[in-house]
Amino acid sequence: MEVILYISALVAAIAFLVLCISIGATLFSLKGILKSIAGTIAGIEKQMEGITRETTSLLEKTNTLAADITEKSEKLNSVVDAVKNIGVSVNNLNNSINQITESISREVSKNEEKIAQVVQWSNVAMDIAEKWKQRKAQQEVVEVVDNTSTTKYKRRKK
Repeated sequence: MEVILYISALVAAIAFLVLCISIGATLFSLKGILKSIAGTIAGIEKQMEGITRETTSLLEKTNTLAADITEKSEKLNSVVDAVKNIGVSVNNLNNSINQITESISREVSKNEEKIAQVVQWSNVAMDIAEKWKQRKAQQEVVEVVDNTSTTKYKRRKK
């Protein structure tokens, strides 16, 4: 029976040795994996540093751009207000012109008969002036008598 005890102790020792070798191989394999992970993490750290620098730069540019947009927006607001005021002024001018036009139309309607009489009297005055010019032109016709003969010459003044 002692032999069984020694055999079982030997089997236990061999099993323990196999276990230790397996654990050693696993740890050695794990060591390689951890080195690979460490290298990957170092690469990621470098990339993150680059990304952080780029992000900071983009953030600064964004802030500058936002400030520029705000400034230009404020300037544009004054232009928009000016255009709005011009629109209001033009609208007021149109309203005034419409009121004046309506006022003139009403007055013309009220004085339509008087205007017609003025036009008639103007035509009469123009006719009289034309006839007066014709008579004046006829009076300017001069008869020239030649001492030796009785020839008549008509002369008109231009």
